[in-house]
Amino acid sequence: MTGQFPKTALITGAAKRIGRALSLDLARQGYDIALHCNSSKSDAETLAAEIRDLGRRACVVSADLTNEEDTHRLVADAVKQLGPIGVLINNASTFEFDDVGSATRDSWDLHMETNLRAPFVLSQQFARHLPDDCKGAILNLIDQRVWNLTPHFMTYTLSKAGLWTLTQTLSLALAPKIRVNAIGPGPALPSSRQTQEDFDAQCAKTPLKIGTNPQEICDAVRFFLAAPAITGQMLALDGGQHLDWAPSGEEDKPVE
Repeated sequence: MTGQFPKTALITGAAKRIGRALSLDLARQGYDIALHCNSSKSDAETLAAEIRDLGRRACVVSADLTNEEDTHRLVADAVKQLGPIGVLINNASTFEFDDVGSATRDSWDLHMETNLRAPFVLSQQFARHLPDDCKGAILNLIDQRVWNLTPHFMTYTLSKAGLWTLTQTLSLALAPKIRVNAIGPGPALPSSRQTQEDFDAQCAKTPLKIGTNPQEICDAVRFFLAAPAITGQMLALDGGQHLDWAPSGEEDKPVE
């Protein structure tokens, strides 16, 4: 294990959607998985059973990431059950609409706590619990929009822009022991506000006329884990959406 990752990953928001795909993919690569969930414990337990069927260890660790005490103990809970954690994936995210007129202190706190404060606290705890003779990696799931700022989804965008800054500053603060990188997806799965038609229209507005998908995000995670010379980077998986190439007329804008 000396100088290498412990092959155990803690993934936040692991029970569904992209988090579920990441958990299964890393398990197939030989990782044991600590599955974080909040309200989706039944889904997380089902996923843990699937991972065990693949021959890997898995545990479920519950925490409300808007609660400082819950967040602070999450890494220790995972280490207690699975041993040293070598990979932290900050995948959990809150994505609610507000704008400059409708944003409130509550919407600010909701996005900042889950999308920025929690990844910072978890990264601190991850670094503190990583054995002295081991390397580690942190991967933050951000959003291509931090390279293509708009006034929409105001406090969400601010929280993700902060997470991109955190990725870069942590990559310096934790080097050379821990590498810190990010993935900035564009449209990957329909949101709760979108129909499939809305989602398809959003993908069609990118330069490549496609979005991304969970497997492509899994492939990017594998790449970052296998690339020892990369830190402080974000890979935008977005069909070129961050280039803001799409027509800008209001009637052309997708829902998200």
